[in-house]
Amino acid sequence: MDMMATPVSSISITFSFLFSVFLVSLSLLCSAKYGGALGGGEASQAQSHHHTLHITSLSPSSVCSSSTKENSKKGSLKVVHKHGPCARHPDDFAPPTAAQVLTLDQSRVNSIQYRLSFNSTRNTVRGSKVTLPAISGSSLGTGNYIVTIGIGTPKRSLSLVFDTGSDLTWTQCQPCAVSCYQQQDSIFDPSKSRTYKNVSCNTASCSQLTSATGNSPRCSATTCVYGIGYGDGSFSVGFFATDKLTLTPSDVFSNFFFGCGQNNQGLFSVFDGLLGLGRDPLSFVSQTASKYGKYFSYCLPTPSSSSGYLKFGKDGGSTGSLQFTPLLTSSQGATFYSLGVTAIKVAGNTLSISPSVFSTAGTIIDSGTVITRLPPAAYTALRKAFRRQMTRYPLTNAMSILDTCYDLSKYSTVRIPTIDFVFRGNVDVPIDSSGILFAGSPSQVCLAFAGNSNANSVGIFGNVQQQTLQVVYDVTGGKLGFGTRGCS
Repeated sequence: MDMMATPVSSISITFSFLFSVFLVSLSLLCSAKYGGALGGGEASQAQSHHHTLHITSLSPSSVCSSSTKENSKKGSLKVVHKHGPCARHPDDFAPPTAAQVLTLDQSRVNSIQYRLSFNSTRNTVRGSKVTLPAISGSSLGTGNYIVTIGIGTPKRSLSLVFDTGSDLTWTQCQPCAVSCYQQQDSIFDPSKSRTYKNVSCNTASCSQLTSATGNSPRCSATTCVYGIGYGDGSFSVGFFATDKLTLTPSDVFSNFFFGCGQNNQGLFSVFDGLLGLGRDPLSFVSQTASKYGKYFSYCLPTPSSSSGYLKFGKDGGSTGSLQFTPLLTSSQGATFYSLGVTAIKVAGNTLSISPSVFSTAGTIIDSGTVITRLPPAAYTALRKAFRRQMTRYPLTNAMSILDTCYDLSKYSTVRIPTIDFVFRGNVDVPIDSSGILFAGSPSQVCLAFAGNSNANSVGIFGNVQQQTLQVVYDVTGGKLGFGTRGCS
């Protein structure tokens, strides 16, 4: 999903035009009265530092089965992979190719890295419980994950991409004053909700849109109008509003701030909008802090598996199997969740990488970026060690940003080395076998990591490498937890 705000230099003129188009169209309307990563397939671990994968695991499963953890707690909601067996698609839906996913992923990364290098006031550079099942998708261009929530009274169910790198929650709304893309569900009609209210221009909440979207709000008469753009050129413009948001029958939030999109265009696929899980005051995490204490967790399923989950609030269970690393505070981006990488291991061996390589630009964890990005020196060391372990397999052409690819079409299984990331506090996180390779086809299977163009670009721990892990965000406690086999 390429849902990051675009550079200020290009967006200011663009959004002036988009706001104008929206407001003019609204006036006329009123006068007249919207590839996937390798998943599962691990036959055995021939040695403690290698995985053996079936080549058939390149193909997504055709059977949907629920995560064993998905409904283990009251109020659990499902997360699914957009291209996996549990996602709903129209009959004519055509998923992007693996190369297209990677190209769009790079657009998102470019946008993130711009935001984190731009010194601006918008993103200065420098209790209870509920579980939503998580479904992964390539909505908005890349491999993002989908949850279903309810908006309005009576409740309308909406399928939203959830994104830890975005803040504003929004969905498409009738009457689509300018444009709405085709989505899976019927478009939300605010006139049919008894609890919907537009937000006035002269309110503090309206002013907060600047930090949440990177764009100053506008006005339509006295109503606050938001505009947000993303790295692939997609955008949403519409009314800033409040309504009742429902996660489960027992988890309901009145007066939830969100965007009611009237002009929505771009690579949003068939899903209904976005659930922002960043750190801004307008994010879902902040708006529900009084109930959930800024505590949430998820497990992201692979495209070839079933579903995962997204949980809000502590569930009272044991966290003994989790390892916690500090969440770092950075002046570089108020939205993002930063953490400290200290080492990488391949086949159990720690690579010779200076700690300063990771600390120079820092690292964020992001649910919307597909492929993990590393500093050039770190990626070079990882690639060299991985290739040394894979000499029995023939190399083939690069695929977009991935330069270490193999032709495995003549093999029934493949033996690959383990890869571990070590975070501050000596937290050793083994990457699941599904997070090591990314496949276009059996004849083009690639190491699922990429190097940044320079050492000063922020590193990103992407969603392919997070697959099947239990990832816990204790924002108030200032720590991030990891556990293995999170979806099962």
